[in-house]
Amino acid sequence: MQSSDRRIKVFSGNANQELARSICKELGLPLGDSIVKTFSDGEISVNINETVRGIDVYVVQSFSLPKVNDYLMELLIMIDALKRASAGRITAVIPYYGYARQDRKAKARDPISAKLVANLIVAAGADRVLTMDLHAAQIQGYFDIPLDHLKGVPLLADYFKKKNLKDVVVVSPDLGSVTRTRDLANKLDAPIAIVDKRRPEPNVSEIMNIIGDVKGKNVILIDDMIDTAGTIVNAAKALKEIGANEVYAACTHGVFSGPAASRIKDSAIKELVVLDTINIAPDMRTLDNVTLLSVAPAFSEAIRRIFNNDSVSTMFED
Repeated sequence: MQSSDRRIKVFSGNANQELARSICKELGLPLGDSIVKTFSDGEISVNINETVRGIDVYVVQSFSLPKVNDYLMELLIMIDALKRASAGRITAVIPYYGYARQDRKAKARDPISAKLVANLIVAAGADRVLTMDLHAAQIQGYFDIPLDHLKGVPLLADYFKKKNLKDVVVVSPDLGSVTRTRDLANKLDAPIAIVDKRRPEPNVSEIMNIIGDVKGKNVILIDDMIDTAGTIVNAAKALKEIGANEVYAACTHGVFSGPAASRIKDSAIKELVVLDTINIAPDMRTLDNVTLLSVAPAFSEAIRRIFNNDSVSTMFED
């Protein structure tokens, strides 16, 4: 796919330019020429330094550490700039959709921030959204524009298949991840188990009991994201205490805030496999038990299919 004969361009904010460049490399395109900077008072400035009139434009940006809100504003302002520059179609490529955990009113007077962010993206002028592993599937319905929802499980399944692990059990760290756990288990032809936990307050988890047989098994804990790593580390400890052999963990989004790095380093997790939807911090990259897999091939293929008006939903069909 050459930029000279295909009317497509890919731009990036500052959240994960490494991934954006990898996507462009897969597509055979240069990364779009733009400058996104912050004034001394915190305002964000965007300059698009090449023509986009009538072009199919893709803006790659996650909402993640260390500047979640700045990265959100960068995306909104870039979309606005591209819209006013007469771009033909603007697709917001959001590998990690921040604010997704605030997807409902859990108690009185709670905001539904995931819906608010969706409204902002649509109001800014996006024509389409491409993302991966939303925290809650219903967030797809928060957008009044088309949304393509990629899955991380096939990428993780391919990796674990190559390891040729024996006596595998795929474990859900909580009840909310059972569907994802079953999906991975089906691809690995393995049984599942569930960790039943109680969370007394946000970012604090307490393991209660484990449903399923894990004694003497190699287990794979699977979740959509790991934030402070309390849940996954406590689950790994509990699994080892009841006789699990080796404990592996996997997630799509490595948020890794607060004490995550030290917790994972000192945990019972033999290997943590994470996709690069977020540009994870250097202290996580250097851990011996962390393996980073690229989502660039998946996103580049999805972009290619969107541009050619081909099916995206068939990408991961067995």
